[in-house]
Amino acid sequence: MSEKQKTLRFAGAAVVLALIAFITAPGKIEPDAFFDQGEPFFPDFQDPNSAVTLEVIKFDPETGSTVPFKVTFKEGRWTIPSHYDYPADGKERLAKTAAAIIEMRKDEFRTDNVADHEVCGVLDPLDETITSLEGRGERVIIRGENDNVLADIIIGKKVPGKDGFRFVRLPGQKRVYAARTDIDVSTRFSDWIDTDLLRINRNDIERVVLKDYSVDERTGIVRMRDVVTLRKKDNEWKADKMAPDEEVDKIKMNDLLTALDQLSIVGVRPKPAGLSASLTKMREGVRLTQQDLLSLQSKGYFFSRDGQLLSNEGELQAETKDGVIYTLRFGEVVYGRGLAVTAGIDTSETGEKGPGENRYLFITAAFNERKFPEPPKPQNTDFLNKADSLWTDADRKNKERYDRYEEWKRKVEKGRKLTDELNARFAKWYYVISASKFDKLHVKRKDLIKRKKS
Repeated sequence: MSEKQKTLRFAGAAVVLALIAFITAPGKIEPDAFFDQGEPFFPDFQDPNSAVTLEVIKFDPETGSTVPFKVTFKEGRWTIPSHYDYPADGKERLAKTAAAIIEMRKDEFRTDNVADHEVCGVLDPLDETITSLEGRGERVIIRGENDNVLADIIIGKKVPGKDGFRFVRLPGQKRVYAARTDIDVSTRFSDWIDTDLLRINRNDIERVVLKDYSVDERTGIVRMRDVVTLRKKDNEWKADKMAPDEEVDKIKMNDLLTALDQLSIVGVRPKPAGLSASLTKMREGVRLTQQDLLSLQSKGYFFSRDGQLLSNEGELQAETKDGVIYTLRFGEVVYGRGLAVTAGIDTSETGEKGPGENRYLFITAAFNERKFPEPPKPQNTDFLNKADSLWTDADRKNKERYDRYEEWKRKVEKGRKLTDELNARFAKWYYVISASKFDKLHVKRKDLIKRKKS
């Protein structure tokens, strides 16, 4: 065989081997895989303020179930449907999330192999045909008016070696991209609401009353064990019935005031409609049904024989300089975790209660009219129509009375308005607070009063 023939044979073999290598090469990327690189995922979605609904679906590997969360604009306000349409403080957060989705680009094509979806963490959490408990992504759906879908995307794991990048995939498509994004879509109830429950400043609190009692649930008889009244004067707290060698423990009192100031919402439950209506003064003469009473009792609340609303763990009152009296009634233990706590939805298949780390709280507000005694009115207001230089002694006296009376009216109007606003907020809900906050608020005389150091 000539050298030329050998050369041709070697060349032919090389071509065959190259063709085989091309056909069998793993993960070969087709040339058109990069045709949309750098393009936005949702080119028609450009205005973040057009978003009126955000839905996030996550998957909980421990329970093997999806965890949906939704915020929507309904009847002129933002609400959380999964939590009985509780008001959401979510417009800014939703717009920020929408803007992050709008800014996302198909920065890098990574794979169109379905087998890679689990590794990238972009399995659809809503796909019931998938048996794997791992590798599910977060599906984010944004809708505009008339339920029009503006964006629908699955966000997966962080891309190794590329800071600020996540694997992403569009539902129903095979392709997985790496996209630069700082999106952080929370499904925590507390992240979407105004958690400042009382909206109270600890420095404004001037009086605290602790009522320690028990209720015979069968007879409605109240057994009052103790009532502790604490008052602030010149920034010092004093309690009633203190012996000469006793004083209020400043550390414990500060803990109590701080707990009031920082009291936050863990979960909510709707109150019976009749009870809510009476608390917001929507209509007079509202009578509670047997179902309403059962709802109250299940949370640890009862009516005494004389019509007082009581709780099985006593109550606390806090009065501010504005004359607003907050009454906090502590109820039953709330068991469970997740939605079982935040919304009362039991997602466990076993029916187990879970930890009892939270408490029901029933809040009302009232305005203390006696805090601001009505001053004498001016005998007349003739001075209003005179130049200051023409005022008589009587005019000047009437002006002083007028100023005091107007100041009194402003204080009363402010206190009443704030009380009405608070009751409008509190009326519809039983709240759930953490056990740690309950422990700091549910204190007795022995916890607050100590012997003076000799």
